[in-house]
Amino acid sequence: MADLVVRSLRAVTAEGERPAAVLVEDGKIIAVLPYDAEVTTGAEVDLGATALLPGLVDTHVHVNEPGRTEWEGFATATRAAAAGGVTTIIDMPLNSLPPTVNPDALKIKQAAAAGQCHVDVGFWGGAIPGNAADLPGLHAAGVFGFKAFLADSGVPEFPPVDPAQLAEAMSAADALFVIHAEDPDHLRDAASSSAYADFLASRPQDAEHAAVATAIAVAREAGRRVHILHLSAASALPLIAQARADGVRVTAETCPHYLTLDAAAIPDGATEFKCCPPIRDTANADRLWEALADGLITCVVSDHSPCTPDLKRQDTGDFAAAWGGIASVQLGLPVIWTAAAGRGHTLADVVKWMARRPADLVGLRNKGRIAPGADADLVAFEPDAEFIVDAHALHHRNPVTPYAGKVLKGVVRTTWLRGSAVTGADAGGVLLSRTEEM
Repeated sequence: MADLVVRSLRAVTAEGERPAAVLVEDGKIIAVLPYDAEVTTGAEVDLGATALLPGLVDTHVHVNEPGRTEWEGFATATRAAAAGGVTTIIDMPLNSLPPTVNPDALKIKQAAAAGQCHVDVGFWGGAIPGNAADLPGLHAAGVFGFKAFLADSGVPEFPPVDPAQLAEAMSAADALFVIHAEDPDHLRDAASSSAYADFLASRPQDAEHAAVATAIAVAREAGRRVHILHLSAASALPLIAQARADGVRVTAETCPHYLTLDAAAIPDGATEFKCCPPIRDTANADRLWEALADGLITCVVSDHSPCTPDLKRQDTGDFAAAWGGIASVQLGLPVIWTAAAGRGHTLADVVKWMARRPADLVGLRNKGRIAPGADADLVAFEPDAEFIVDAHALHHRNPVTPYAGKVLKGVVRTTWLRGSAVTGADAGGVLLSRTEEM
C-alpha cells in the first residue's frame, strides 16, 4: 500500500537508470519496484519514457533576504528552484542583511524564510574577522558549515579573512568550511571597460591557484574539512588532487557557467556574464569536465547570485562597475544536461553531480537519491525536449541571465517535494538543520 506510485521507464535510481515504480508513503520512498509491479495505491503517475530523477540539491544559492529582497527572495528563489528540478537549496550567509554570522542573525534569516519556501532550505553560516567566538553556537543552531572569503566579497558587512583568521575560525568550530578562493594579492584593479577580456585579465587563474593553496594549507594544519567553492581555474586541480592523496579532507565544486560558457564568445558590454571568479576559455572548461568525470570535482551547483538589473550596469556595459553574479538556479539542469549529453555523459552522471554528491557534502543522506528511506523529492524530466530560454519567463525575481536566447535540452515537467507536486500555489518547503552525524 502506498500514497503514490510514480512509474518511469527511465528512473535514475541508486543503482543507475532503469525502469522502475517508486512507491511513496508519508513523504518518503518506501520501495523501488519493477516498472510493472502491481501496487495498491491512492494515486498513480505513469511517466512512460519521461525520465524520473531525484530532486536536485543546490548547496550554493544566494537568496539575499532579508535586507536585499529586491535582488532575490525566498518565495521567488525557491519557486525558480522547483521549476528547475531543485528540491533542496542551502542559502549562503551573504548578501542578506544582517549576514548569517551569529545565532541571532540565523534566527532573523529563518524568520524571513518561514512560510515562503517552495522547496526545502538550509543555511550556511559565515566566518568573518572577529566572529570566531560565535561559530560554535551558530553551528549548534544548525548551519551546515561556514563560508569564508579570502578576497573582497563585494559587500562591506561580509569582509574577507586572512590565513590567520581562517585558522582561528577553523580552530573554533569542528565544521565544514567552504571557501571563496581568490587571493587578493593576485587580483588586479579592473579599469572601467566594456571589454570582457579586460575584466578577465583582472582575475587571473593565479589568484585561484594561490587561494586554493592557502585554504588547503590551513585545513591541513587544523585537521578540518574544506570545500572549494565555484572552482573556475583548472590550474588549481593538481593542488586539490595532491592534497587529497595526502589525506587532506578537501573537495571542490564547479558551476554550469564555468563548464558551458566561453570567455571568447562573451560580447562587449554583456555584463550579465560577469561573475567572480570569472568565466574562462573552452580549454579550461575541458579540464574542468575531465576533473568532474574522474571525481576530482565532486559536484555542480548554481552559485545563483542575482541582483537588480540596474546593478548589472547594462546601460553602460561597464564590467568593472557591474555586480558579479550569475542567475541560474532554474536553468542548471538543462544547461548541464545539454552539454553533458553532447560529451557522452548520462543522466545518472548528472544526478550524481547535481543531486547525490551535493546532498552528501552537507550530510543530507535522505536527499538527492531515489532509494528506500529517502525523501520523495522527485522530478519528471523530458531529456530530449528543447526550449529557448526566455529570461522573462523565469521565476527568479529579476529577468537577467546569460542564458537568455539559448536553446537547451531537457524540460522539467513536474517536481514533487516529499511526494507532493510543487505548483507554486502553496509553499510546502521546510527549513533544514544540520544533523550531528555530518
